[in-house]
Amino acid sequence: MSDQEVQLIQEARVWQAKEWTARVIKNDDDDGWAVAMYKDGQAEPALIGPWTMGRDKKNPKPLDHNAFNTLVKTASEFVRRHEQQLHATLNKNLIVSGVEMDYKICLQIIPDEDAPYAYLSAFDLVGEQIAKVKVRPDFKLNQVSALKWVESEFGRID
Repeated sequence: MSDQEVQLIQEARVWQAKEWTARVIKNDDDDGWAVAMYKDGQAEPALIGPWTMGRDKKNPKPLDHNAFNTLVKTASEFVRRHEQQLHATLNKNLIVSGVEMDYKICLQIIPDEDAPYAYLSAFDLVGEQIAKVKVRPDFKLNQVSALKWVESEFGRID
């Protein structure tokens, strides 16, 4: 066994492995139990869900290897879907037809806590970047705004 494996906790209410920690906690909403899944290095749980009562109908069912593996799979899928949704929210693109060629116009929002901003970029259909300007993070990318930018020869947008 490696040092890392020796340090892992695998108990009835706390189980660690595969970059995850499961903690069985008291459910604040009712008399039951919940399980919180933490990704290593994260202070907040990635997912909290209901947990099964044990046979005595008072204490939680103990965590085990199989239950933990199922929880890791569920939490990983939840995190992946959240990341995909966030990426889709922050990155939009569309194709517009210019006079000479078609362009892929991309909006990338940078969600800085103090001063968010965005970049509007134009690419030819081979993928070579033609233009890039900084825009407000609330810039609305649609066919009309993209075509207007192309027709302005990729000028600044205020």
